[in-house]
Amino acid sequence: MKFSDGYWLLREGVTAAHPVEVLDVSAEHGTLEIHAPTQPIRHRGDLLKGPVVTISAHAPAPDVIGVTFTHFEGEEPRGPEFEVSKEEVTATASYDDEFATLTSGALSVKVSRGGPWQVDFLADGRTLTSSGRKGMGIMRDAEGGHYLREQLGLGVGTNIYGLGERFGPLVKNGQVVDMWNADGGTATEQAYKNVPFYLTDAGYGVFVDHPGRVSFEVGSETVSRVQFSVESQQLTYYVIYGPTPKDILRKYTALTGRPALPPAWSFGLWLSTSFTTSYDEATVTSFIEGMKERELPLSVFHFDCFWMREFNWCDFEWDPRVFPDPEGMLKRLKERDLHICVWINPYIAQRSPLFAEGRALGHLLKKPDGSVWQWDLWQPGMALVDFTSEAARQWYASKLEALLAQGVDCFKTDFGERVPVDVAYANGADPERMHNYYTYLYNRTVFDVLRKHRGEEEAVVFARSATAGSQQFPVHWGGDCEATYESMAESLRGGLSLGLSGFGYWSHDIGGFEGTPPPALFKRWIAFGLLSSHSRLHGSSSYRVPWLFDEEAVDVLRLFTRLKLRLMPYLYEAARAAHAEGVPMMRAMVLEFPDDPGCTHLERQYMLGPDLLVAPVFSDEGDVSYYVPEGTWTHFLSGRTVTGPRWVRERHGFLSVPLLVRPGAVIPVGAVEDRPDYPYADGVTLHAYGLERGAQVTVPVGGVTFTVVREGDTLRASSSDPSAPWGLSAGGRTARAKAGTGFLSLELASPEQKRNQLEGDQPERNQPEQDGAW
Repeated sequence: MKFSDGYWLLREGVTAAHPVEVLDVSAEHGTLEIHAPTQPIRHRGDLLKGPVVTISAHAPAPDVIGVTFTHFEGEEPRGPEFEVSKEEVTATASYDDEFATLTSGALSVKVSRGGPWQVDFLADGRTLTSSGRKGMGIMRDAEGGHYLREQLGLGVGTNIYGLGERFGPLVKNGQVVDMWNADGGTATEQAYKNVPFYLTDAGYGVFVDHPGRVSFEVGSETVSRVQFSVESQQLTYYVIYGPTPKDILRKYTALTGRPALPPAWSFGLWLSTSFTTSYDEATVTSFIEGMKERELPLSVFHFDCFWMREFNWCDFEWDPRVFPDPEGMLKRLKERDLHICVWINPYIAQRSPLFAEGRALGHLLKKPDGSVWQWDLWQPGMALVDFTSEAARQWYASKLEALLAQGVDCFKTDFGERVPVDVAYANGADPERMHNYYTYLYNRTVFDVLRKHRGEEEAVVFARSATAGSQQFPVHWGGDCEATYESMAESLRGGLSLGLSGFGYWSHDIGGFEGTPPPALFKRWIAFGLLSSHSRLHGSSSYRVPWLFDEEAVDVLRLFTRLKLRLMPYLYEAARAAHAEGVPMMRAMVLEFPDDPGCTHLERQYMLGPDLLVAPVFSDEGDVSYYVPEGTWTHFLSGRTVTGPRWVRERHGFLSVPLLVRPGAVIPVGAVEDRPDYPYADGVTLHAYGLERGAQVTVPVGGVTFTVVREGDTLRASSSDPSAPWGLSAGGRTARAKAGTGFLSLELASPEQKRNQLEGDQPERNQPEQDGAW
């Protein structure tokens, strides 16, 4: 929401009132409360005029300070509210004639008492950001709207990231960003996943604790400030001190929730029926058999919308015309060692038998006059489930439980963005605040069903819409993208932006959703898709099995699927880090290299976990340009090295992609390439890249921690676990492997594996080439 007309004037019809001085302060129980008039108090007559605002500060966690700015306190709270965790923290509040100060850990907020209005956030002896004169304000427009606004200073060279899954430039400076979930595809400023949190490369992040519409002007209305505003009588925001970007994400996700750890099988390849394509059990079986015949490892099969009868979405019943025996079909598919996913959404079409049932039970969202809210967009006469009602949530969950009993393993939780505001929720929630928050309740309901019936370690969804806190219910995918290189690039920007907003895992439709990709684009997108956290072949009106494109597409899919499965010991540890710390698997370069200015704006490459650099190819010809940070990096697929910092230009065939290993890294490579869930430590090969002589690296693999040391041209690994099957212990036996000077590999096989290999029960697994080829 823009309020100004240039630097000097307000827009027509807009009035503003800003705090100008501190009237009084109270400091107790680790909080500050300040009353601030919006005009100078020169004599007692000025005490009769308003507005006077209340500013309070508190500390929910070390290095985090919340500021609440209130005009009228009499407004009845209607909810919903974000669930913000609070830790036991020793915060100190004090004031003197000059300042009122609250300190939490290394972070302090200091409000000037004696001079012009000034609120400073400081850490480690420096000012992170400030709210100065005319920054905080009560803004009214010509229509009577009442807004609270804050402006936080944007230091020279400070860059802003995050604000959800946004498909425009990764750096948000200069943009206007509204928090309002919309089904806008991947090619507009709209977003499926709006998160009112931004991260800076200046040591801090800011979370605006308002689930409804928040308007951000990021160095746009006032170019030296980040402005945010809400239509409300109260505005709360949190400043989170890092100092590093990773630290900021750790502390932000501690406040709003850490991602669950998806099951290992979910990291394998997903294949879909696609959306409007014609399919039945024979079609599905032909796809699965075709994958097996071509030695293409498949982990999950997904049934999209038309597993249900047309106009009945959702009734959660298999279309009997094409799936007359769903239980038998699912059993047959699961005998092929597949997991099953089905598409759902939170809408109930009028033709669905559940419409009458939900209406009679009062589980459908209503208009203020008590009638059911309906429209014809997407499904004729569709209504929405009112997830603010516990009874409605249980009713919806019961329909999913029946599917789980049939053999379904997980759900694609589509939609949840087009949520009306001319409605009355069962719990009295504010429709404006519920618009974005609806998706949180929807996906939590589904995820809780899976946790209850499949267990904590087996729950996973494939969700499109989200808001702050939704990262707890993974996985999320990027939505409806076009089958173009431009859309492939915008999808990547969205995923990196979402990762910088606290989400640990992310996926996208390989080849694009709308349209049919040309074979070259499809093959380029395969490499990108299999080097993402989760990998799904899905489209709109055409199938995505590779042999329909060309035979080389089969080879490309085989190579990159097997590569991902062999990398699972490494990838699953990156997934654990996302779960434990809130640091995403797919990381914008600035997250790993915050001190390298060359990484500030990079949005066509990323780090997959801490040690693998991926630069997808966005052209048929294979030309790609990417940036290499300092040090000597090694191409994982070829063993070639490149020394940074510098830009690199290369040309890659379809069976290759820039995949570089960070200098000094040890990458564990698994012994299995046909499934994602296996004992990662059993038969693992440890690949060391650019490890200095005498260097020691700790490598966690499948619950076992190895200590890897380079001694001359010898690599030595030991395990602190005396019961480890390799017979390794920190003070005892070790394994050794000779190699060259730059790349070294060491294979650790269990005694049983070695015995089987010697007896000929298993073929000896090929050793990696000395130049690094896996």
